[in-house]
Amino acid sequence: MSFTKTEHYEKEYIDAHHDSALNVAEGVADQPIVNPYFQRRKKRSLSTEEYIAGILRGDITILSQAITLVESANPDHYAQAQQIIEGCLPHAGRSIRIGITGVPGAGKSTWIEAVGGMVTRLKHKLAVLAIDPSSERSGGSILGDKTRMSTISTNPDIFIRPSPSAGSLGGVARKTRETVVLCEAAGFDVIFIETVGVGQSETAVHSMVDMFLLLQISGAGDELQGIKRGIMEMADMMVITKADGENIHKAELARTQYQAALRLFPTPESGWKPQVYCCSSVAQTGLEEVWKGVEQYIDHIEQNGYMRHNRNRQNKYWMYETIHEALRSSFYRNPQIESRIGELEQAVLDDRISSFIAAKELLELYFKK
Repeated sequence: MSFTKTEHYEKEYIDAHHDSALNVAEGVADQPIVNPYFQRRKKRSLSTEEYIAGILRGDITILSQAITLVESANPDHYAQAQQIIEGCLPHAGRSIRIGITGVPGAGKSTWIEAVGGMVTRLKHKLAVLAIDPSSERSGGSILGDKTRMSTISTNPDIFIRPSPSAGSLGGVARKTRETVVLCEAAGFDVIFIETVGVGQSETAVHSMVDMFLLLQISGAGDELQGIKRGIMEMADMMVITKADGENIHKAELARTQYQAALRLFPTPESGWKPQVYCCSSVAQTGLEEVWKGVEQYIDHIEQNGYMRHNRNRQNKYWMYETIHEALRSSFYRNPQIESRIGELEQAVLDDRISSFIAAKELLELYFKK
């Protein structure tokens, strides 16, 4: 091999200084990012009996795992989840169930945080079930309610569980109802169900609570136009939040307007005339009056028998809702339907057949013996 003059001098220099500190070491090969000796230990699955026993002794970790099982879309988890619920059912039903809704920005999470600490000081155990809206695009949810309620999230007598709406109000509502059963069996005697805001989810939540509480803010324009009449008719109590500082006068004015509007509605089946309160979660004012109003309402419906009547009606409603959901799930998972539905859908889009004829054909195919 021949070298140029320059290369010859470079080779002589390297040979003469091969042990010099100026030499650059070759280095080592790239190391793997993950430890090759690491072995992931598969978590042992709990039996149904272990789930039930853990829930009944108030084990929050097992309760959370059981709720995850209930919320799972995996068909394999459904059977065990139902067995757990069935085992916990005899120990449920001993709580006050309160649905909480309000316009965005009304301070629902802040109000729950303020009232939650007060409720536990009254020797209650509180479970907060927050339905968080899911993105229409990505399907994801922030599930940030536990972060917003930082003051009470570490309280051992308070359990906070956010759940995604996942685009299905009915499905999530049913699973929320099943979660209520598990929380009651775990010893929580006050259940708060926080909705995503004023909308269709209120109807579903109203069908699983003893009391429906509506939070509203003042100074947001015409208060009486800010909420649909249907939501106001469902409310057993209204609370004007953020009644502090310069906003106190506006809050009192809004309270008077709402109280006058509620008098125009017919008396609810419970026989209770809804009241309107003002409070401030930040200034910690008016909260005791609100909770006394809650206790008065619960005492009223317990004495006149409406609570038991309402819960029986709710149980009947959810029986039929469960049937509807099971039939819907069975229909779409049917192999014959799966193989035919895409073709008929395209035919409807191409205006070759009507949507009614396509639906009729699919139903006949499903119920064909």
